[in-house]
Amino acid sequence: MELRSFGKTGWQVSAIGFGAWGIGGAMWAGSDDEASLQALGEALAHGCTFIDTALSYGQGHSERLIGGALAARDDAATVATKVPPRNRLWPARAGIPLRDVFPADHVERCAAESVANLGRPVDLLQLHVWRDDFLHDPDWPVTERAISRLLGAGTVRAFGISINDHEPDSALEAVSHLDLVSSVQVIYNIWDQRPAERLFPACRRRNVAVIARVPLDEGGLTGKITALTPPPAGDWRTRYFTPPRIVELERRVRQLEPVVRREASTLAEGALRFCLSHQDVSVVIPGMRTPAHARANCAVADGRLLSPALLAELRGHAWPRNWYPSSATPGTAQRLLSRLRRVVGGGGGV
Repeated sequence: MELRSFGKTGWQVSAIGFGAWGIGGAMWAGSDDEASLQALGEALAHGCTFIDTALSYGQGHSERLIGGALAARDDAATVATKVPPRNRLWPARAGIPLRDVFPADHVERCAAESVANLGRPVDLLQLHVWRDDFLHDPDWPVTERAISRLLGAGTVRAFGISINDHEPDSALEAVSHLDLVSSVQVIYNIWDQRPAERLFPACRRRNVAVIARVPLDEGGLTGKITALTPPPAGDWRTRYFTPPRIVELERRVRQLEPVVRREASTLAEGALRFCLSHQDVSVVIPGMRTPAHARANCAVADGRLLSPALLAELRGHAWPRNWYPSSATPGTAQRLLSRLRRVVGGGGGV
């Protein structure tokens, strides 16, 4: 397992990390705790030392599984988790004040809950959504002091931010000017290569670690999502891979796969090697819900990169788009509408 430097923290972490959203259950069909623990154990046995989870993954279930697994083993692992937005809106919306998303008391309370779930201090605490607008909110200094207290107390060892879906430039100011930021987590894969344009160079200048998430496009870059094999009923990805989108996905995969397989045995392997081939990526975090996933994903972190010629060719296969469904519920929308009406003076004309 290749080890990489994790920015200004000075940590060494495995090039492939364990993405732990799926083991939280809830939104993922077919999630099984026994298989999840086996997958985690297999990843650790194959040299994985970085685990990324969140308090919102199964309402702490992912964290608790990880905490229990690590307590029963001698493996050293860096555990990253995330503070959910208080208003439960993914991604962060423009114009919503920080007090509704990451007020200081909410950040401190969630950090304490994550520590309890994990049974250990948090190595990397991330805000689960981010907009640079937060830095100009009058409440930001209060939240920043709360984060500094958590760091000073040893409750958390480092702080990072998770960037809004497919908005890599929305954290450029934080990376460039906020000394607290040790890492950014961002969607980066063959389809969406935009983080390499501005975000990665900014991170390099400030020695900020990069966590590449969604390297397999929620399964789209495995070649296994097709019209005949869509996501199962009850899986959140039925809203991501709708039938018309699957048609376009299959067409693009047919074009991409023979290109990738010149230097990889499978499309998924090539997709992971694409992410690992960028010098500014510190760790790539594919989801792993089975031991087979863990073995296959960890095997890619052998230090072999895609050739410059192939990487140049893959730039022509970029396909940036945002298929994530909005997390705003009708109730949330109604609350926002009510707030707007109060601001403008009431009435039904909004």
